[in-house]
Amino acid sequence: MNTEIIGVIFTYAITVLLAIPLGKYIAKVFGGEKTWSDFMAPMESLFFKLSGINPKQEMNWKQFLKALLTINMVWFVFGFLLLLFQGALPLNPDGNPSQTPDLAFNTIISFMVNCDLQHYSGESGVTYLTQLFVMNFLMFVSAATGIAALVALLNALKAKTTNNLGNFWEIFVKTNTRILLPLCVVVATILIFNGTPASYAGKDAIVTLQGDSVQVSRGPAAGMIAIKHIGTNGGGWFGANSAHPLENPNYITAVTELVAQVLIPIAMIFALGFYLKRKKLSYVIYGVMTIGMLCLVVPTVVSEINGSPAIEKLGIAQPSGAMEGKEVRFGPALSGYWSTVTTIISTGSVNSMHDSSMPASGMFQLLGMMINSFYGGCGVGILNYFIYIIIAVFISGLMVGRTPEFMGHKVEAREVKIAALITLLSPFLILAGTALSSFMVTHHAEIGWATKPAAWLNNPDFHGFSEMLYEYTSANANNGSGFEGLGDNNIFWNVTTGFVLILGRFLPIIGPVAIGGLLAGKKYIPESAGTLKTDSLTFGVMTLTVIIIINALSYFPALALGPIAEYFTMK
Repeated sequence: MNTEIIGVIFTYAITVLLAIPLGKYIAKVFGGEKTWSDFMAPMESLFFKLSGINPKQEMNWKQFLKALLTINMVWFVFGFLLLLFQGALPLNPDGNPSQTPDLAFNTIISFMVNCDLQHYSGESGVTYLTQLFVMNFLMFVSAATGIAALVALLNALKAKTTNNLGNFWEIFVKTNTRILLPLCVVVATILIFNGTPASYAGKDAIVTLQGDSVQVSRGPAAGMIAIKHIGTNGGGWFGANSAHPLENPNYITAVTELVAQVLIPIAMIFALGFYLKRKKLSYVIYGVMTIGMLCLVVPTVVSEINGSPAIEKLGIAQPSGAMEGKEVRFGPALSGYWSTVTTIISTGSVNSMHDSSMPASGMFQLLGMMINSFYGGCGVGILNYFIYIIIAVFISGLMVGRTPEFMGHKVEAREVKIAALITLLSPFLILAGTALSSFMVTHHAEIGWATKPAAWLNNPDFHGFSEMLYEYTSANANNGSGFEGLGDNNIFWNVTTGFVLILGRFLPIIGPVAIGGLLAGKKYIPESAGTLKTDSLTFGVMTLTVIIIINALSYFPALALGPIAEYFTMK
């Protein structure tokens, strides 16, 4: 077997083996059980005391969401102002300028919503101050926000009848102090010992093998790279992200970063089973998500290993596979695996340039973000999957002629309407945005557009369409990766993707938490012989079928105009 394939299998196996005990630990943290991290309790108590917060105050779903959304608004204003004036603030040894209002608008929203869609180059677009106190800070709190929303849903499902979904502030703080921070310390330490910088010094001069003197950016990058993966954020300290030799120096760091970004999403699935005391349900969810992941990763890796048909027609051998846009220290197999997990999860970090991927690989990267529920981001992956569960429960109930139920609560019109709206939201944002940008490219002269939108695209025809489709898909999925042939740092892309980022983040959080709160407030119905078993293999297949059908109907025409058409033109 190809040694690269063995490396991919080993990396995934390590992730799952670590995720199971981590899931058990996470369930204990939010279940109020004793854990090794209880030494953090005094610091948490001090924070609540200074903030005037009562962490034991019960919250219904409306109060929970109010707290969640309000604090995010505060972070938006705080970060936006720092980015606007960063050029005049301290901790700027390289003299980087302030961001324009439209770029700052896009940047702060992007990091606030756990996307990190960077329309700037990491080392030159922000300063050490904003890297640390805006980007790093938001990477922690945005990940904690997603996990807190999931815990609220689990609290709703755990109780027979309740209006209490837990206290947002208590869950949020514990997520940071007892889960994210300890994991980041471990990952950052591994990165530092393998060559990732953690210095506050400015650029350094090095002499290349050709004898040229080159200025190389550095900085306290290790901590940011740790939380960008642990928190499924993905924003790079450097513009080249994890393809940069200082962000990802060798194969050890590559495996570490791959494990880190998949760890919490898988661990949260097992935590669900431990927390709700429904291990079988967690196994079914894990099985469906893993099958979905394999359906994307296997053809991607195969496509990258086999190389480019266009190059093959020229009679050029490709013993190493498709190496355009890839680092030789990783190779096509590990790069293909990375490109899949970083898109099915909302990480968006890259160790290769997705714009250079084979057309089939690009299609599967897009599909991973469009589905956005095969593992998914910290907390939000299961929230997205929960919407598919509600739809599957509703359809199953219609098929057997029984009122749909989920975990002892009737699923009625309000819950189904919310689930349907959330399901329709993603294709609307993605397809409407892509249609608008396509119109701008082809009709800019007719509407008097001052610039030439055609200059956005470095590639014409099918691939250019894919670049625009990818940008809105990435923004909606809060992923952050991109087909970087697209010139996106302009008012049009900064503003339009900014609004897609907000809607694509918060409505899919509000919807599941609202559904959970509504279900929890209903009378509990004990299981009977006619109860639909949602922890069965049959229901797992039903949910997977719903996922496939909904996304095929929503996105196949757009994919046919982009990566599928490009694939057939290369044959």
